[in-house]
Amino acid sequence: MLIELSIQISAITALGGGILGFLLAYSVTVGGLPKSLRPILMTFSGVASNFAGVPLAFAFVATIGRQGFITHILRDYLGVDVYSAGFNLYSFAGLSLVYMYFQFPLMVLIMAPALDGLKREWREAAENLGASSTQYWLKVALPVLLPSILGAMILLFGNAFGAYATAYALTGGRIGIVTIQIGAQIRGDVLYNPGLGYAMAVGMVIIMAISLAGYSWLQAKTERWLR
Repeated sequence: MLIELSIQISAITALGGGILGFLLAYSVTVGGLPKSLRPILMTFSGVASNFAGVPLAFAFVATIGRQGFITHILRDYLGVDVYSAGFNLYSFAGLSLVYMYFQFPLMVLIMAPALDGLKREWREAAENLGASSTQYWLKVALPVLLPSILGAMILLFGNAFGAYATAYALTGGRIGIVTIQIGAQIRGDVLYNPGLGYAMAVGMVIIMAISLAGYSWLQAKTERWLR
C-alpha cells in the first residue's frame, strides 16, 4: 500500500511533467516561439530541475501556502480563497504540484536535444510525397521520438519515486510515501521496525532498477535513429 501511493504520485507527475515539458521543448526547438526564448527556458530548466528538497518546499509554502504571498493576494484583492475551494498544498494534490516544478524542466532538458536530432531531410521527404504537417508528425516524427519520450517519462518516474526531503519538509511525514516510511521505520521516532524498513528499501531498489533498465533500453532505440 505504501509503495502504491509512491507509484501513484510518481506516475501522475511523470505523465504531467512529461507532457508539459515536451510541449515547452517543442515550442522552443521546432515550434513557433522565438529562438531567443530558448536560452532562457534552458537556463531555467537547468536550475529548476535541481531545485528540490527543503528550499523547494519552503518556496511553495511561502508562495501558495495557507499564509503564502500569492494566497494572500488572491484572497485579499481578488476575493478568491483557494483553500476554501478545496485546494490544500499539504495534500496528495499539493505534493504532486510541488513535484511538477522539478519534473517538467527535466523533461525539457531531455527532449530538446532529441527534437533537435530530427533530420530536416525527413520532413522534406514527407512534404515531397504530399504529406501534411500533421501526417509528418504522426507517421514520422512521433514514432522516432516515442522511445525518447517514454524513456524520459520513466526517468521522471524514478526521479519522483526516490524523492524524500521535499515531501518530508512539506507534509511533515503526513503523506506516507515509501521514502518517508523507510526513514520512519529505521530512524525509530515513533515507529521502529528496521527489518520492515530494509524490506521496503529492497522493493524500492527493485522498482528503480526496472525503471533505469527501461530507460536505458528506450534510449538505445532512440539513439539508433537520431545519431
